[in-house]
Amino acid sequence: MNQYVTGAMIKRLREERKITQQQLAETMNVSDKAVSKWETGRGYPDITLIEPLAKALGVSVIELFSGEGVVNTNKVSNMLRMNFYVCPICGNVIHSTGEAVVSCCGITLPVLEAEPEDDEHHVSIEKVEDEYYVTIDHEMSKNHYISFIAAVQNDGCEIRKLYPEGPAEARFKTRLTKYLYFYCNQHGLFRMLPRR
Repeated sequence: MNQYVTGAMIKRLREERKITQQQLAETMNVSDKAVSKWETGRGYPDITLIEPLAKALGVSVIELFSGEGVVNTNKVSNMLRMNFYVCPICGNVIHSTGEAVVSCCGITLPVLEAEPEDDEHHVSIEKVEDEYYVTIDHEMSKNHYISFIAAVQNDGCEIRKLYPEGPAEARFKTRLTKYLYFYCNQHGLFRMLPRR
């Protein structure tokens, strides 16, 4: 039953919630024999039952598909361990302060790995009073552009979403800014330390 949902996962989650196969079957409007088949790997839940099954078992669909529960082991967040995700379909920018399972537009997104800036992706930073004025000399066409610039601080993250045919620039408070990130839609994520 390793096609898309494991029987062992269904059984473990059902037992953790202290419900019987019959109770789960009644919730799902299926027979207890169907639940037994799912748990032993002799049958599969219909794809239309996945969302209600996840809800009945108290997990997300992603957890049900992955076969693992998502547990927050990051008891104290550290903003400097920021992870970024970008949806290739809608361009949505998502960030987390630790490991996460992130999905958008029906797909699970991989965490982006940041590279140091290079000659093709060079950032200019001008300090203006208490702000950094950040500009990137980069093409901003519909096919090749900088999607966002982010400033990660000790206590938060500021993200400026950019759009094709607009300027690749942003302003951030200098106070506590540790890293600057920016994302090129063709070359990925870059990270740099602001020069003080």
